[in-house]
Amino acid sequence: MEKCFGKIRTRYPFCSFLPISCVIWFIIFYSQHSELTFPTQSSMLNHPSLNDQCVGRYIYVHDLPHRFNSDMLRDCHILSAWTDMCRFISNAGLGPRLNGADGVFSNTGWYATNQFSLEVIFHNRMKQYECLTTDSSRASAIFVPYYVGLDLARYLWGYNISMRDSTSLDLVRWLKSRPEWAPMGGKDHFLVAGRITWDFRRLTDEETNWGSKFLLLPETKNMTVLVIESSPWHSNDFGIPYPTYFHPSNYYEVVSWQNKMRGMNRPWLFSFAGAPRPNQMASIRGRIIDQCLTSAHCKLLECDFGASKCHSPSSVMNLFQNSVFCLQPQGDSYTRRSIFDAMVAGCVPVFFHPGSAYVQYTWHLPKDYTKYSVFISEDEVREGKVRIEEVLQRYSDEEVRAMREEVISMIPRLIYKDPRYKIESEKDAFDVAVEGVIERVSKVREGVSPAFTEEDSWKYALLGRGGKHEWDDFFSQPR
Repeated sequence: MEKCFGKIRTRYPFCSFLPISCVIWFIIFYSQHSELTFPTQSSMLNHPSLNDQCVGRYIYVHDLPHRFNSDMLRDCHILSAWTDMCRFISNAGLGPRLNGADGVFSNTGWYATNQFSLEVIFHNRMKQYECLTTDSSRASAIFVPYYVGLDLARYLWGYNISMRDSTSLDLVRWLKSRPEWAPMGGKDHFLVAGRITWDFRRLTDEETNWGSKFLLLPETKNMTVLVIESSPWHSNDFGIPYPTYFHPSNYYEVVSWQNKMRGMNRPWLFSFAGAPRPNQMASIRGRIIDQCLTSAHCKLLECDFGASKCHSPSSVMNLFQNSVFCLQPQGDSYTRRSIFDAMVAGCVPVFFHPGSAYVQYTWHLPKDYTKYSVFISEDEVREGKVRIEEVLQRYSDEEVRAMREEVISMIPRLIYKDPRYKIESEKDAFDVAVEGVIERVSKVREGVSPAFTEEDSWKYALLGRGGKHEWDDFFSQPR
């Protein structure tokens, strides 16, 4: 009998975990139903769906007409009225190489990356994605490689709204003509818009109004749009990290940099790189600068117009590497690129508004913001109720070390790897974003997405639910 059981367990390994009475039942049942066949261990292991590591991860990429992407790169000299973007789209969108001569950077992996180059970087990373498919019916999501931010930048100054909207309207017409659009009406489509959301949310057709209306089109409201700053009151855009200067091409570069940041001597308790906003009555930047200037423990890097050190990657990163805390108040909008530059430098960010990070980058940052950052309400700073230095001095050395370690451990998921290489290592910002898109599309496809008013979309992104929240006052008035 035991020999018989042994043969059964050999053919059906899962029987090893069943009680003997269950095995006897199996033999009797099988003998009475000889017409049934059961899968062997070999057939189960060789089943295509079991061996396919890309099931549930496939991405289909639209082959767009060149006017929507590569033609813009060919005509790079007209992409910006203020910046020579030709040098910044080099090296697959990473920009010119930075050398490590002054000790601020490593010898490899560092580039003078423009903050508006993300569309090019993301597209090139997608070309290396391991689960691409040419069969859209197998795809979990469909990528649209339209450089909408670069397109808009050409026409932001000195052009009418027809020019600003023209190419994006052409894109929508093209997408709707494609068979891939029909099954979900575009709800499985996604793209990257490498600027802040407000550049694509022009509310009226007045010629003096800013930006385009791309994100307000009925078709794009169905899509998932990844931006470097999202709207707390809309559900079709999602924040992903600004590109930093660090784009490693192998796992060693990441680990080596993390170890270097752990060993940095940081003489400044806190620092700020930025300029005041005298024309913005609600801005606290002036107060922050005043507090920094009167403190022996703060380092200020003033960012005035013209040839400023704030335009020097080594000056900015050197400041952050030598600081324990880095102040990140709002600028012209909620977010700043320096949030991510500072964290890549191992500096603990100090936020003054939850819209600067906590409700923005919910796919990339921990839900528990106290693990990696400090929050000081901008209202208390504005009203003179708090001294930033005193707040930061309350943290013990042990608490600071824990927050810094959390920040340093997050570095891989905050950066975009060099898109010219395939790196088998921890997920980067691209990988995390793609996973977020696929999960969102899956919920839409299965009909399990929660119903909520768009004004509360920031709560669902952060908490998965609505209701009252301690930050309601911060988001009571649309920006």
